[in-house]
Amino acid sequence: MNALRRHWPEYLMEAAGLGIFMISASVVTVILEHPVSPIRQAITDAMFRRFVIGVAMGLTAIAIIYSPWGKQSGAHINPVVTFTFWRLGKVKSWDAFFYIMAQFLGGLIGLLLVAKVLKRAIADPSVNYIVTVPGSGGVGVAFIAELIISFGLMTIVLCTSNNQRLAQWTGVFAGILVATYITLEAPLSGMSMNPARTLASALPAQVWTAVWIYFFAPLLGMLLAAEVYLLGSKSPNPVKCAKLNHENNKRCIFHCGYQEERVQAMQAEHFH
Repeated sequence: MNALRRHWPEYLMEAAGLGIFMISASVVTVILEHPVSPIRQAITDAMFRRFVIGVAMGLTAIAIIYSPWGKQSGAHINPVVTFTFWRLGKVKSWDAFFYIMAQFLGGLIGLLLVAKVLKRAIADPSVNYIVTVPGSGGVGVAFIAELIISFGLMTIVLCTSNNQRLAQWTGVFAGILVATYITLEAPLSGMSMNPARTLASALPAQVWTAVWIYFFAPLLGMLLAAEVYLLGSKSPNPVKCAKLNHENNKRCIFHCGYQEERVQAMQAEHFH
């Protein structure tokens, strides 16, 4: 298969990206939430603990996005982000398929590696494989919350990555949103926005409570954000690329507006 033969490095980078994110989330949550952890005993306020976890995960997301691998693969690390860019015509169908498969596999491997090392610590009820389940507000509140935060993330990504002045800061804005969502929204739904992240936790924990929410709400939220962005854009080419961080020397495997502009400029220069 041509796509697999040519683009397998990007697929592995996406798998590694979500795997690293899950490792970081698991370790940080054990440190902050396990009852025998001295940090957990020192920080008694639950919201402040979520804030610390949020900052750690926001920084993890930023590090992945601006890493050499993130610069090359585009740092989607989320099947719904990939699917939305496919819907926007920026990702080829086979690339989208392999990206999504890699993300699901990478997230699961990352969490299983932590489980192999931390064992009882990650299985403790206070951590429980960092599963995402609805909070006390119930399934309806969790669904709406996941939809809203997913809509917000994709809106920020599209608005900043396609703005010449803000594009270089897309990863920072995304990381700040992740930190904010974990701090404020996590009690409502567990803060997923990512079916691969949810499934990676649900499988070893064998917790399937309203798991459908974490597949459908993020998908609906991000696709809705894409439609709203397209409706509100006055540009004839409103979405340039599927990379969160495009201005680098790494190859781009997407239907890239930046590459098309360069080719057109070169052709125009040659013509003159």
